[in-house]
Amino acid sequence: CALWDLAAKQAGKPVWELAGLPAPRPVETAYTISVGTPAEMAAAAHRASDRTLLKVKLSGAGDLERIEAVRAAAPASRLIVDANEAWTPAVYRDLAPLLADLGVALIEQPLRAAEDTALGMLPHPVPLCADESAHDRKGLEQLARRYDAINIKLDKTGGLTEGIELAKAALGLGLSIMIGCMVGTSLAMAPALLLANDAAFVDLDGPLLLARDRAPGLTYEGSLVLPPPAELWG
Repeated sequence: CALWDLAAKQAGKPVWELAGLPAPRPVETAYTISVGTPAEMAAAAHRASDRTLLKVKLSGAGDLERIEAVRAAAPASRLIVDANEAWTPAVYRDLAPLLADLGVALIEQPLRAAEDTALGMLPHPVPLCADESAHDRKGLEQLARRYDAINIKLDKTGGLTEGIELAKAALGLGLSIMIGCMVGTSLAMAPALLLANDAAFVDLDGPLLLARDRAPGLTYEGSLVLPPPAELWG
């Protein structure tokens, strides 16, 4: 990503133009509700209930109660749940239809990456998104038989170049894409925004989870994150 930024500065053109991508635009980003007790998560969801998309972290036992509490606290928000590899196939089979009834829009990485073959033989009442199972283009065709979407994080792909190619390949296989992040500053989020135009979901709230972001940083307006200023990157 730093080399793309250098090339853009040398050429006097934005990275999106050099890469042959459309200009980035403001996009809706998810806001993360960390895992905790149902009461703790309900309180966090209530504080964020004005946000249009919430990503809810889960951990296994008690997850249905967690989601029910979040849904009650934020009835108007769309929900993504991130199981972080915490479920078994049996737990997934029981929970998935209940989450569909609660209006969950996406389930992220329900099973361990090494054990996710079972997802190709199970129903998908809610679309499934690969995270820990998806890194770069290697194995993407196999993932397309198990998942409905992949979470592209530039930290996992190795940078923007592979991220661009991964997004193209995934869309070509009929997978939806989610643009995600690790916890980081606006500088880590800025390149990922170039891939957000084609994403079904965007989860670039990393700077909002920090005590202090870098300056200049990205601008967040409610649930929208705006394209990066040239002073930041690109």
